[in-house]
Amino acid sequence: MIEGTEEVIRVRIPRERNREVLGIVQKMLGGRRVTVQCLDGVERMGRIPGRLKRRQWVNVGDVVIIVPWDFQDEKGEVIYRYKRPQAEWLRKKGYLK
Repeated sequence: MIEGTEEVIRVRIPRERNREVLGIVQKMLGGRRVTVQCLDGVERMGRIPGRLKRRQWVNVGDVVIIVPWDFQDEKGEVIYRYKRPQAEWLRKKGYLK
């Protein structure tokens, strides 16, 4: 890599209109369920759908996007997991604290 240039990384940003929230996985509960500390201050139980579970593993410490359920705000659906370079980009740009 040449000095002074930066590798271009495409990163999906949470969409406010879809109620998407960034969070960090705190605990694996088993049965496709995880505890996620969301950046809006709420700790939610997240469910990992089968399409995400089979494609990529979710581990403790991973940065994810979670969509809270309409009828139960303390639970939600994990819809996206960030890879390490993407999570570092989010930290550098100020999306993560």
